[in-house]
Amino acid sequence: MVVYGNSDSLKRLQEAAETMPVDQVMKAPSGYQAPLCETTIAKEVSVTGPSTYHKGLQRTLVFKPAVSGGWRFNRLDLPEQLPIPVNVANVSCSQRNIVLQAGIPENHVRMTEHVIAHRLGLGIDHLVIEMESDDPPLFDVGSMPIVEALQNAGIREIQGQSADYWTVTEPISIVSEKEDAFLTFLPAESANSLLTLDVAIDFPTAIGKQRIQFDVTPDAFVHGAHARTNCSLTQLRLFKLFGWLNSETRHFGYTRDNILVAGKHRYVNTPGLLHEGKSLEAVWHRACLDLIAALSLCPQGRLAGKVISYRAGHTLDCRFMSLLEIHSGLKRLH
Repeated sequence: MVVYGNSDSLKRLQEAAETMPVDQVMKAPSGYQAPLCETTIAKEVSVTGPSTYHKGLQRTLVFKPAVSGGWRFNRLDLPEQLPIPVNVANVSCSQRNIVLQAGIPENHVRMTEHVIAHRLGLGIDHLVIEMESDDPPLFDVGSMPIVEALQNAGIREIQGQSADYWTVTEPISIVSEKEDAFLTFLPAESANSLLTLDVAIDFPTAIGKQRIQFDVTPDAFVHGAHARTNCSLTQLRLFKLFGWLNSETRHFGYTRDNILVAGKHRYVNTPGLLHEGKSLEAVWHRACLDLIAALSLCPQGRLAGKVISYRAGHTLDCRFMSLLEIHSGLKRLH
């Protein structure tokens, strides 16, 4: 079922995706068992880093255990506002980053994707995130400080609460003819609880064409969590000069350390995540800290099956998750 876009365009784009070489494959280890119980962290933990949207400031995220309610952001500077649930229903903007909002317009959090991706990436079902503003920290190595903090806190099972796994009732696709992009979600086979991703990007810069296939396990996610976001040199200059015009897209905190900058024919700074001599940092970031973040907006719980992403981005991701809810496209796997 194509929930948005043209089926003929989908067929054309699927052919383009299938002909793109696969640069790296990372399968789940033999005998890997997806968690049977819901999880949270064992103790409170925090991370601090430079502000994303304000020069010279430090921002802190405090992660607290919870046994229900999924993931929630709690703005301590807005004490009369309720927490913001991590749910596709609360997405207020997805132009360049995922902004979540609940209640009054001021009760929002920007650049949430680099935080909420850990929900499915590390397999943590319930968590409260406290912060003093709408502005999360940026890190020089992807989201690794968050990964390390959550792993150091310890991920524990919540006894008596079985993990729910959901998959689609049939293949579901969304197509953007403007961006020549699509997303497809294929049903899980039998009772297989794994979520598998096939992610391809194609940029008109040194990044070029990149494609990876992997099972979403904590190890694979941690590998991808090393990847920085990326932009062209022109975009970086525009962010610095004119970003103040739009609060959802400005990124004053970007530097050549915490972002991968790509020129037309070569990288401006040193790329990471080399595999067989080719940097796959851009596609790993797209897969782990963008796509998995959007999938983590699913209010039902964990996902199983296969998701194929070709040239997609935040807006298509969030639209796909919204339409999945609107069309009641998910069923409980077990």
